[in-house]
Amino acid sequence: GVTELHADPMALLRTRTSSKWRFYGPDVLPLWVAEMDYPLATPIASRLIGLIGRSDTGYDPRPQELGRAWSDFARDAWGWTPDPARVLEASDVSTAIVETVRQVAPGGRVIITSPVYPPFFTTVVEGGAETLDVPLISDGPSQWRLDLDGIEAALADGAAAVLLCHPHNPIGHVHPREELERVAELAREHGAVVISDEVHAPLTHSDVEFTPFLSVSDAARDVGIAISSGSKAWNIAGLKLAFIMTEADTAAAARIAGMPQSVQHRASHFGVHAAIAAFTEARDWLAEAVEAIEANRHRLRALLEEHAPEVVMHEPRAGYLAWLDLRALGWGDDPAARILAEAKVALNHGPAFGAGGAGHARLNFACSPETLEEAVRRIGALR
Repeated sequence: GVTELHADPMALLRTRTSSKWRFYGPDVLPLWVAEMDYPLATPIASRLIGLIGRSDTGYDPRPQELGRAWSDFARDAWGWTPDPARVLEASDVSTAIVETVRQVAPGGRVIITSPVYPPFFTTVVEGGAETLDVPLISDGPSQWRLDLDGIEAALADGAAAVLLCHPHNPIGHVHPREELERVAELAREHGAVVISDEVHAPLTHSDVEFTPFLSVSDAARDVGIAISSGSKAWNIAGLKLAFIMTEADTAAAARIAGMPQSVQHRASHFGVHAAIAAFTEARDWLAEAVEAIEANRHRLRALLEEHAPEVVMHEPRAGYLAWLDLRALGWGDDPAARILAEAKVALNHGPAFGAGGAGHARLNFACSPETLEEAVRRIGALR
């Protein structure tokens, strides 16, 4: 169907004070940080306005309602019903990763799979561990897979954990069930844990199926710790709420349950309310957002073919971020730098994503078709 969700007009977007709109000057089209240009879902806005109307701006009571709302959403979206009592709050996904690593892999090595979300490199270190990069294998554009042999070797060598990005940022890849099953088996065999960052999962596109890690197998439940949030899918990152989940009574799960209370207390009262509204009342908005995002995914591919055919776009199957290979243009290791300076379009810098990031850039297409077209025209004009 034709989507009803439209990006806010540029004049209104320019009044936003968030990172996406204030980091660069008004002459730059910002298609970088993962914020969407769509208006906030009405049920979320109403819930927040209600809080302010009754001066309800105190400490969050950690309501059981949050776990139930997420569990019901996950059941309806993926047929997975997490235990609401095991949904533990944190302030955001990155902090949740830091605190999880601190509990389950202190002083150990944590496997990451580059090219990957840049904060993974620092959150692991902040949590008291070190990163061990086992890059994804690419068999050509949009053909990505985990290096299972490399992960097995790293675990056999004593790595304490695997940090999955699922769906994977920046490439929008949804790891298939068979690969997740194998990672779980390997982790159980070697006494390691798997931390699955699933923040992009609600934004999975219609042409692929998302499998929550904790739903994969008994092995996955034994080794798995999942982290999620409504932050990306409903554009509420600034409201500060994520959660950490386990499903089995294991030593790792006991350490998660025994985290300092402060980890949960750092979650925001507004974030909790916004998430409950998102999961229960803003599902229609999410469906429209995904429809608009998918339409822009196909639009972006067509625009690149028209204006910059040398650019290889890795087709995302979740989220609104496109991983672009610009090496054929010969613009060096960091093409986003030239695009910013000369085309006045802000993308994310490829090298920040680790191995395989040179010559690449990440483009955020959760914007209006007009903004997307203008950005690609500007990039094409540099050729």
